[in-house]
Order: sequence, then C-alpha cells, then structure tokens
Amino acid sequence: MSDHGPDRPQPRSTMPVIRAAVAELVGTAFLVATVIGSGIAATRLSPDDVGLQLLQNSLITGGILVALILALQPVSAAFNPVVTLVELALGAVKATTAAVLIAAQLVGGFVGAVVANLMFDLSAVSISSTQRDTPNLWLGEVVATLGLVMVIFGMARSGRTNTIAVGVAGYITAAYWFTSSTSFANPAVTVARMFSDTFAGITPSSVLPFILMQLIGGGLAYALVRLLYPDAPARAARIVRQRGATDDSKAGAPDMSADTVASR
Repeated sequence: MSDHGPDRPQPRSTMPVIRAAVAELVGTAFLVATVIGSGIAATRLSPDDVGLQLLQNSLITGGILVALILALQPVSAAFNPVVTLVELALGAVKATTAAVLIAAQLVGGFVGAVVANLMFDLSAVSISSTQRDTPNLWLGEVVATLGLVMVIFGMARSGRTNTIAVGVAGYITAAYWFTSSTSFANPAVTVARMFSDTFAGITPSSVLPFILMQLIGGGLAYALVRLLYPDAPARAARIVRQRGATDDSKAGAPDMSADTVASR
C-alpha cells in the first residue's frame, strides 16, 4: 500500500519560502549598498555641499527602489521587517515565514553594507560614529515609517499593486527631505548602516531607539490601514501569490502575498 495515498497529507513545499528569502536577501543587499554607496559617492563628488549630498543620496535611493520592486515583487520585495510584520498582522504571511524573511533581510543588509564599503576602497566593516539620538529624530522615524507603511498597504489594498514601485520610491525620496531623520524607516537598513562610518551611517547606540520608533510607526500604520480598509485581512488572504497560487496552495505551501513590497 502506498505511503502517499489520497488520505495521507502531502509534504509541505519549502521552495516558495526559500525563493522569497533569497529575494529578500538580495534585494535588501542591493538597497543597502545603494544607500551607503551613493552616500559615499556624494560626499566625494560634492564634499562641501551637504544639501547636494542628500539630494544625490535620495534620488539614487528612489531609483533603486523602483528597479528592485519591479524586478522582485513577483517573488518577495519587502526588504523591511516592519512591512513583513504588518503583513503577518494582516494574515498575509505565517509567523515562521515572517521569521525567515526578516532574518534574510538582516543578513542582506549586512552584506550590502560590506559590499558598499569595499566598492569604495574602505574597510569591509567600520562602526559608524554618527550620533542620531535626539527626540526630534525619533519623531521623524515614527512619521517616516507610518507614512511608508500607509503608502504600501493603501496602494496594495486598493488593488494598485502595479504602481507600488513608483509610490514607494516617490515617498522615500520625499521623506529624505521632509523628515528630520532622513527616513531610515527600516530596521534591517538601520542595523546595516551601523557597519559603515560614512555619510549614511548611524552609531550603534542610536540603532535601538530608531528601531523602536519604526515599530511604533508601523503599529500606527497598521491601525490606520485597518480603519481605512476594514477588509484588509481578507484581502491579504486573497492576494496570495498570484503567480501559481493555486498550485502552491494545493501543495500546502505557506501563504505569501503577491503585493509584498520594498522600502528603504
């Protein structure tokens, strides 16, 4: 008698989660390499103009976000633990999947920081000395993350997932300028920037308060999404991986939303 008869549960496929984790690692690495690398380039090209440095840094970051989201969104393109946690709260991913994706984002961020440092002939790791530890900057991180998550899930839940790349890039480019913190808005990127003592760096003592503020901003955004889009959990469950969702669900694959999107 076969061990795989119709009454026996079939093994769960881990391949979708592996693909998603690789996409998150690679995407976060490229994102961090862009944030840090463009900051280094900006300080070298415009050493006496901080405003121009920030302009260069923000435009390049916005550009890479469009490219990365368009390329990786069909697989997984959050690149941000706060976004992944909100997806978890909305029922779009399972807890084990979220843990794997967040780990991949953190690893990818570190890899991106190392690569950026090496590309510009710096030490692979140099702990940042840039202090970002004042209440006005903390408030800036709450605002930055709140707005980012609202933009992401507002566009996703209104069925405009094909325009999220432009929306996220536009928001982050603007948030570089209108938030006091220059909109880190991403725990994985915040941790990674600790490993580069350059324009985009942040000292280790400033990292935890920034992450706490990002989580608060994400929580506020979650509440706002639930208020504005009361059927968000049901919609999240329905938007399960549009490419091959039927086959994956039959195989017992983990639920993962197709509108997972990137952020800095």
